[in-house]
Amino acid sequence: MQVNFKILLITLLIFSGLHTLSAQEKELSKADKKFESYAFIDAQKIYLRLAGEGYESPELFQKLGDSYYFNAKYEESAQWYGKLVSKFPEAVSPEHLFRYAQALKALQNYSKSDEIMEAFRIAKGGDSRAELFEEEPDYLEDISYSDSDYDVENLRRTNSRYSDFGPMFYENKLIFASSRDTGTTKKYVHKWNNEPFLDFYQAPIDVETGDLGTVEKFAEKLNTRYHESSPTFTSDGRTIYFTRNNYAQGVKRTDKNGTIRLKVYRSEKRGDSWSDPVELPFNSDNYSVSHPALSPDNKKLYFASDMPGTTGFSDLWVVDILGDNNYSEPRNLGPKVNTEGRENFPYISKKGNLYFSSDGRPGLGGLDIYVAATRKNGDIAYIINLGKPINSPQDDFAFIVDEFNNVGYFSTNRYFGMGGDDIFRFTRTIKPIPECRTSIVGTIRDAQTLLPIPTATVSALDLDGNVLQTTEVDKNGKYELNPLCNTEILIRAEEPEYYSAEELVTSPMENKSITVDLNLEPRITRINPGDDLAKLLKLNPIYFDFDRFNIRPDAALELVKVLAVMESNPTLVVEVRAHTDSRGPDAYNLTLSDKRAKATANYIVSRGIDPSRISGQGFGETQLKNECSNGVECTEEEHQLNRRSEFIVIDY
Repeated sequence: MQVNFKILLITLLIFSGLHTLSAQEKELSKADKKFESYAFIDAQKIYLRLAGEGYESPELFQKLGDSYYFNAKYEESAQWYGKLVSKFPEAVSPEHLFRYAQALKALQNYSKSDEIMEAFRIAKGGDSRAELFEEEPDYLEDISYSDSDYDVENLRRTNSRYSDFGPMFYENKLIFASSRDTGTTKKYVHKWNNEPFLDFYQAPIDVETGDLGTVEKFAEKLNTRYHESSPTFTSDGRTIYFTRNNYAQGVKRTDKNGTIRLKVYRSEKRGDSWSDPVELPFNSDNYSVSHPALSPDNKKLYFASDMPGTTGFSDLWVVDILGDNNYSEPRNLGPKVNTEGRENFPYISKKGNLYFSSDGRPGLGGLDIYVAATRKNGDIAYIINLGKPINSPQDDFAFIVDEFNNVGYFSTNRYFGMGGDDIFRFTRTIKPIPECRTSIVGTIRDAQTLLPIPTATVSALDLDGNVLQTTEVDKNGKYELNPLCNTEILIRAEEPEYYSAEELVTSPMENKSITVDLNLEPRITRINPGDDLAKLLKLNPIYFDFDRFNIRPDAALELVKVLAVMESNPTLVVEVRAHTDSRGPDAYNLTLSDKRAKATANYIVSRGIDPSRISGQGFGETQLKNECSNGVECTEEEHQLNRRSEFIVIDY
């Protein structure tokens, strides 16, 4: 039996494709298991191999992007998130839109990042990250402001080719975590980022120069084969709180998914050694507690956690230290600080200010460092991004500062560093803190016509009547005042032809603005027969196009004022009188002016005024205001005095 070769070839190709697809699905399943166990590097290798073979799916692009994102490789993550958004837009979750926007910031592509953030805002309204983005559209300009000048330097003699981060002051030394190669025979590698696990190290600080000396291991008894990081010490230096994987007495514990969580431990210094660490009672095998920070009085312990009640991926929390390893129930720092993103690495300075890192607020990219200025009662007054050069398009975190000497350290994975994370030192020069000024804006209008009054003056007064600030409105009647923040003041608008108007307000806090519009009543208290409303209302000239009598838009704006007066005074009867200058034939001028007067009256009638209350008559050049008659040489300004429209009150 003869076999059709073409059909056989197609059949073989189909079965070959099915075999390849089956093999790819097996590889994908294998990679997914590694990904779910946070072995991102191992998973990433498989995903890349599949992508190189032409395999495409939203799950593949998501997890490739995530595997780079969670290791702060934002340039690579942006590449894969971009493929996800362009090829599978219907499968993109709001969270992946947010991560894509963050990754784009690391590339300093802020316009594209803002575009993706707007899509995130639409997709996930109510999310604090979306709301903060909407509230701060000019966040890059806001971040450029800083109350201090910072000089930063990479501690190249201290940092290694691995990760070095989480510095803390201790007895004229800098204590930090590092995954550097210490020359041990057996190395344990973390599959999250393919680096050795973290241990504590120390470097002496030269009091005069601030330089760091030789790096050595710190507190060997506290270091284990797993991670230790983020130390904080009591004022007397006798107690340390620190972060460690869920590992004690040689036993590691995992959550239900097999993940080794983070916990905070406490140890006491006894002589020259440290006691066996004791985990804090609010730790759990099912969530992480990390990055402890002590208040200056050692009575409160701050930390980051994803425990129940957390808003985002991690929030900042606080407990009261009650003694004997007893603590109050953890309290979430709330929405003023926490977002649906990552808040971590808290630090409380000796002046009581809270510094922390977040990727949930508008920033330069990755984690940015913020300071929450606190009032005397402990409430947070406002939160400020520390700006450049402390922050960068990459991750910046673990900030500590000696605010009395204006020296400190922070961690970053910015480009051109020594390793994964580096420790930078900074010095800062304090600028005088400017007075907190805010913004009050508004428009001043005529109460009858609701047209702007471009000649008004607006003032801010204190409650004793003292003028604090005065400004003139612009041609559109708009003004702006900048009084002190959070102050009760009186806003007053004045214009000689109007009665003044006032409103009592409380000025907002910094970076906020309120609108106060005021309407002024005209000072026309009596209208008599024979009065010209054009003078009483200070009308601008009613212009017509050459040789025409239709009402122009600029003339219509002036006629609205006449209309408003006639509407509010229903017994008012008016005659429109139109006049020309002497140039042109007398008969022609008389006819043209009559048409213009009647067109003006008809316009007001068309807006609802009874025809019996308004009429129009043209007088041509028969009632000149000066000597500029036929044959007399006059200036354009003199002729202009004769070209006029009058609105004479006939009866009232």
